Order: sequence, then structure tokens, then C-alpha cells
Amino acid sequence: MFDWFGIWQELPHFAQFTSVLFVVNLIIALTIIFLERKNPSATLAWIMILFLLPIAGIIFYFLFSQNIARKKIFRLTRAEEEAIDGSLHQQMREIKEGSYHFANPEAELWKDMIHLNQLYGEAYYTQNNRITIMTGGRHKFRTLLRDIENATTSINIMYFIIKNDAVGRRFIEALTKKAREGVEVRLLMDAMGSRQINDRVLKDFIEAGGKRAYFFPPKFKIVNIRFNYRNHRKLAVIDGEVGYIGGFNIAREYLGMKKKFGYWRDTHLRVMGSCVQDINARFLLDWRFAAKEKLAVSQAYYSDVIEVGNTGVQIVSSGPDSDRVKVKRAYLKMISSAQKNIYLQTPYFVPDASILEALKMAAQSGVDVRIMIPCVPDHIFVYWATYAYVGELIHSGGRAFIYDKGFLHAKTIVVDSEVASVGSANFDRRSFTLNFEANAFIYDGEEARRLEAIFEKDMEECHELTLELYDNRSLWIRFKESVARLLSDLL
Repeated sequence: MFDWFGIWQELPHFAQFTSVLFVVNLIIALTIIFLERKNPSATLAWIMILFLLPIAGIIFYFLFSQNIARKKIFRLTRAEEEAIDGSLHQQMREIKEGSYHFANPEAELWKDMIHLNQLYGEAYYTQNNRITIMTGGRHKFRTLLRDIENATTSINIMYFIIKNDAVGRRFIEALTKKAREGVEVRLLMDAMGSRQINDRVLKDFIEAGGKRAYFFPPKFKIVNIRFNYRNHRKLAVIDGEVGYIGGFNIAREYLGMKKKFGYWRDTHLRVMGSCVQDINARFLLDWRFAAKEKLAVSQAYYSDVIEVGNTGVQIVSSGPDSDRVKVKRAYLKMISSAQKNIYLQTPYFVPDASILEALKMAAQSGVDVRIMIPCVPDHIFVYWATYAYVGELIHSGGRAFIYDKGFLHAKTIVVDSEVASVGSANFDRRSFTLNFEANAFIYDGEEARRLEAIFEKDMEECHELTLELYDNRSLWIRFKESVARLLSDLL
């Protein structure tokens, strides 16, 4: 019998180190293949990283590849499940039987998508809503602060990024003031995105009676090694009557106050109506998990009807705790059902094969497919992967526009002047499978046309990336695209 340990001891130190490194990488590779069950392209990408860059590969793996898929972290009580499922299935039956009255024609045209979001996305449909579209950070921030100032009973706030800068401090001061007045204030932050905020920064807020929680806080106080599975949602509910959902976070750059990005172009919704209860329920589920506070989520679902308009809305949320890609599936339904046009804005366009093929097929079928991306990269690898996938779409007949005025952070899609989506989910694999996201799907021709008009107005601040311009790009750009696309499953 071979004395493997003795043989290893006789090797030079460098050879000992190399052999240990090989074994560690092999164990990680086998773990990825047999235990984590990633998709084949992601598995191959990880194996390539591990064996081409063995030391960096191990570090990247522990930073980016924790796997919580299919681990149920947002739990409902049996009574809550019965109440929610009962309301949802009753609505589905009424729509199927034809007894449900749709408040606007667009919703009836898209009732198959409503059914998809009910069945697959577990999203209730409400149609008594009124929405306000906000595209400027200063406008959104002023409006939110005004609603916070007018709050009388409760404020539930969740953001991916809150920074300890002038804007973040002004926001925390407003919440602190309301907590002192006796308003019940809950503040939920992603521990990675809002890493500048801690209990020391929130000292006055906590002493005033405000409640705070951090989503997936680090196990070690100094370093958070969980880069994946971040809570990317941006939600707010004031007094259970006014809700916010969209792409803006809380920091100077989102108000266009950072020179690096210049003007910040984003999209956020202020909503009133029954969909606010669905936004609040999403918040309460996340809060219960992060804060371990026992709250009755079912009270936020489908309670008293608030009649303020006739816009149809479904709030669809998704995350890596489930193998259901709920927001992506709704995006895919919109794209595959388009007959006239698709207007898409996203800062990151790293789609999987199904989304990319659906967009290419739509363009090749004569649908007017337009995508708008930023000219200013904030994540360089993602930017060049975006450029590569946009090029493929252009070659299939789509049109691409590069936003030159500043940084485009909006996550919107509008189809056929009838249906639209605004939320936190980008058109990339991170949003589809690795982050917790929430989007509002809107069934209303007037609001869809308003979003189309905003897109067309934004085109005035763009230059078009034509097929000729793309094909004449330099060899250096082609190289960067190739590397970024090779790693796109890990971005």
C-alpha cells in the first residue's frame, strides 16, 4: 500500500502547495457538479475559473457561489396560507368562468398573463389602483419624504442601498422624527448594499423607537462574504395606503449628485389602491425573516378595498429561495406575446438563452424591438457582456440605443401599448436567479403609452448603436466582450 502522505511530505514546498490546491479545487468542482446542480453553462464556467485561476477561483467561489436554492426562508402560517390561497384561487376561478369583470380592456386582453402570474408567480390581481411614474431622483425623494412626513400610523421601508451620505442621513432623520412622534417605523436594509449603515449610524433612530433589520448580515463583523442572494427590492408603504416600488435607492448618486454618473435616469412608481397591500405583504415577509418579529402577514393581503382608480396591477416577487423564476417568466410571456412593439430599458443586459431567443424571434417576426442601455458602466464586466448580447440582438433586427445623458438605471419593459413592468429586476441572470426582486406588472393602456412616451423622449438623449457601428468595433472591445460573455453566468 502506498504511503501517499509520506510521498507528499517529500515533495518540494511549492509542489505540496500545488497538490493541495488541486485537491481543494477538485472537491469544489465535484460539489458544484453533484450537489449544487447549477445549470450546465454556469457549472462549466466555475470549473474553468477554478482550474485556470486556482487561488482566485477558490476566493471567488466562497464570495459568489453560496447556494440557498429551494430553501424556504419566507414562511407562512397554515392560516395565512389558507387565506391567501383561498382568495387567489377564487379569483382564478372567476376569471376562468368569465364572471370576473375587468375594469379596463387591456387587462382582459392579457388575462392569460394575469393567469400565469397567479398560478406560477402566486400574484393576486388588483384593478382599483392609481400609479404615478417618477423618473427623476429628486422628484421621487421629495415625494417620498412628503409621504413620510404625513404618515400617522406606520412606515415600512426596504432598500437595497442606503448610504451614509447627505441624502441617506436626511432620509434617516425623517424616519427618526416620525418614530419620535409615535409612528411605527420599520427600516429593512440589505446588509451588503447598505453596508455603510449600522446601529451606530442609526443610534438616534433606535432610541426614538424605530425598528431596523439587516437582510443576510455578515457572520463576521468586518467582512460580508455573501455577495450573492442579496435583497435587491426597493419598497415603501406609508400608513398601508401609499406604496413605492421601482429602481431608485437612497444615496447622492440617485439624485444626480455624483460626478462619476452625472444625471441618474431611473423609474419608480408611487401607487395607491389594493396593490399597496401586496407590496406591504412582501415587505412583512422579508421583515419577519430578517427581524424575527412575529407579524400577521395575512392582514396585509386582500383586506378592505381602496377604490382610487382602475389600473390593473400584479406585484410579482422572486428570489433564490425558490426554483421558480417568477419575474423572468412574466418578462418572457410579455416578449413572446408581443405583436407590435417591445420597449426595454435596463442597465444590465445579460439574458439567459430563453430571453435572448424570445427577443430575437420577436424582432425577426417584425415586432419593433428597442433596447436602451447606459453609456456609463458601473460594473465593467457586466457592461461588456451587455454590449455583446445587445450586438446579437441588433444582428437579429432589433434596435439598440445608448443613453448619453448620464447613467440609465431604469428596469422597464412596455409591450404593444397595453402592458408594462416597472421594478427592481434587471434583464440579467443575477436578477433572475440570484437576487430577491419585486416588480409591478401593469395592465393599463394609458399608463403603458405614458411609459412608451417616456422611452421615446429618452431616445432624444441617446445615440443609436447601429449594425454598422457595432460591426466596426475595435479588436480590443471584441476581446473584452468575449471574456465578459464567457463569464456571464457568474456576473
